[in-house]
Amino acid sequence: MRAVGKAMAADQHLAGGAGGSAVARKIAIGAGLLSLCLVGFIIAVMVTGGNPIQISGSTPRAAEPSGAVGISQNWIAAAPGRVEPKSGQIRLGTSLAGRVDAVPVAMNDKVAEGEVLIRLEDKEARARLAAAEAEAARRKRERDQAPATSGRENVSKAEDAVFTAERAVMSARFELDDAIAASRRSGNSQTSNVANARRRLSDANEKLRQEQSAFASAQNRSGVPAPGAIDAGLIAARSDVTLAEAVMDKTRIRAPIAGTVLQINSKAGELVAPSPEFPLVVMGDMSVVRVRAEVDEADVGKIRKDQRVFVKANAHPNKEFEGKVVELSPSLAMPRFGSRGPRRASDVEVMEVVIDLDGSVPLLPGMRTDVFFRR
Repeated sequence: MRAVGKAMAADQHLAGGAGGSAVARKIAIGAGLLSLCLVGFIIAVMVTGGNPIQISGSTPRAAEPSGAVGISQNWIAAAPGRVEPKSGQIRLGTSLAGRVDAVPVAMNDKVAEGEVLIRLEDKEARARLAAAEAEAARRKRERDQAPATSGRENVSKAEDAVFTAERAVMSARFELDDAIAASRRSGNSQTSNVANARRRLSDANEKLRQEQSAFASAQNRSGVPAPGAIDAGLIAARSDVTLAEAVMDKTRIRAPIAGTVLQINSKAGELVAPSPEFPLVVMGDMSVVRVRAEVDEADVGKIRKDQRVFVKANAHPNKEFEGKVVELSPSLAMPRFGSRGPRRASDVEVMEVVIDLDGSVPLLPGMRTDVFFRR
């Protein structure tokens, strides 16, 4: 108050003095107004006891999860999620460096287990396989011309039968590959040639299992002598054939399960090499669409198996997709759907939850969603 009085006195003195000026009077008036504002602020703080004044309707509230606008409060927890096939996204690459010879499938194709998705050039692999088979045949003739090792007759016969059955399985598998490729070119994947080739492959695998069982029984009999030098040479040569077959089979990238081709990241003529970061094909079982959500640690106690949920996606803002919880992770882990600030390697704060969606839904693998767990 003294400051206000002094400012008013100064104003009167300047107004009445002969040497006062208009500029000096304006400065004095401004100083007086500033003093009045300062006094008013001090009085307001004293009245409210130091607490900030809240304007009506400005009470802060917790932010709703993304996508929750307009949704009735019939949920008790929310979590971010991502759409995936029933099997998850299976990323397939090559274990060999080479050139892509053919890509017999296209995106969104339905493929069977074991079907070739990408075929690499295999001239070198075929040549090595032919050389290994020729050496194995030569070793077998040497063994047959030499006197048989006493006590190994049954084992030798069983070894021959297993080797022959393995060659039959390889031939049947390649025959099926060619039949499927021909049927895709013709636009009909369910031809009689494909069905017959599948049956022959199944019969060959069954025959191989029987021969392997018979070989194990013959080898486990007591008193069987160790193989001689000629027998050992034949065994080594046949092992080379098996290794050459494995390399040959690696030139063909096959579907590990029946499912749908989701992505193809290679073309005929391209050079490819092993790379887990860049898969050549991505596929999955789309018979059931799932959402994998990450529930915050504070909400873990609200989630249970078979709990009903609804899912929102930005691509379909006016729709809710129903589902239920089918899997709960037994432990917490770091979130993988996006960073929410600086983290340490030891941070664990979310539980993965898998939700099966009801019926056919228009959601695509990889879509981000918001999952709301019902009461």
